[in-house]
Amino acid sequence: MQSVTMGEGDRSRRLAIWAGVAVVAITTLQFVAARFSLREHLTAADIVTLRFSGAALAFLPVFLSVGLPKLMQLGWRKATVLALLTGLPYPLIINQGLSLAPVAHAAALSPAVIVFFSFLFSRLVFKDKASGTRLAGVATVIAGLLLFVLQSGVADAGTLRGDLLFAVSGLMFATFAVLVRLWSVDAVTATIAVVFFSCLPLPLLHILAPSGLAAASFTEIATQFVIQGFLAGALASVLYTYVIRQLGPQPASLFMPCVPVTTTAAGVVVLGEVPTLLQVVAIAVIRFGMVFPILKRA
Repeated sequence: MQSVTMGEGDRSRRLAIWAGVAVVAITTLQFVAARFSLREHLTAADIVTLRFSGAALAFLPVFLSVGLPKLMQLGWRKATVLALLTGLPYPLIINQGLSLAPVAHAAALSPAVIVFFSFLFSRLVFKDKASGTRLAGVATVIAGLLLFVLQSGVADAGTLRGDLLFAVSGLMFATFAVLVRLWSVDAVTATIAVVFFSCLPLPLLHILAPSGLAAASFTEIATQFVIQGFLAGALASVLYTYVIRQLGPQPASLFMPCVPVTTTAAGVVVLGEVPTLLQVVAIAVIRFGMVFPILKRA
């Protein structure tokens, strides 16, 4: 009986590891696919529209079964705030940044800023204590961020603007995470609030914002609908929740520092965006700063 239980535990662990790998792959694919279409036909507004339309379709059965009661329990004001932070404005800012800066910048800067502000907000709001290892990790992340900003400033003003947009997106996500913890919002409720409240202004966005949908092929549109909506908007959040539940939050967080590396490599192969030596060093520094505190606690 004990061997059967251990076998089931090993199987669940293996599935969780593969789920974590899938999250990294989806996140990488999301960044690279968005950058590719932004250089071709689609605009940032187009990709956001496809993202939330696909995610809403994927989550529609959940919304019809438990969504409305959960939203009413959360409250419309709190739901609106969460949607403003990681709903429609969030990918719009990231995609606008991707139209200005290489994909490797988004994959490195946004998670690094999330790490920094999550640490800062936890100290200010929840009075969380920080070990010396944690402080060293955050300081290393900041050093990597400064290297990236230095390189962007030397390169061109457009890239620097893109990097600033990635930093803003990281600040928004960190604020979202703090509010979710402060308000004790479960993952399903938060996801439903973000997805469905973001769908409300989509028709207005489509009317007011520039669009390249008419010039894009059906294949390009359908591909982005699946990648941004079904995979990144819906499946990735479900898989990452599963990883956290099976492995715990600390081991689960080890997957995310892989994103800058995989995205940079994919950017070289798919987009022909070869990073400079300073950018490679910055990515390595940021990744080390994100992983080091977790490894020390393991």
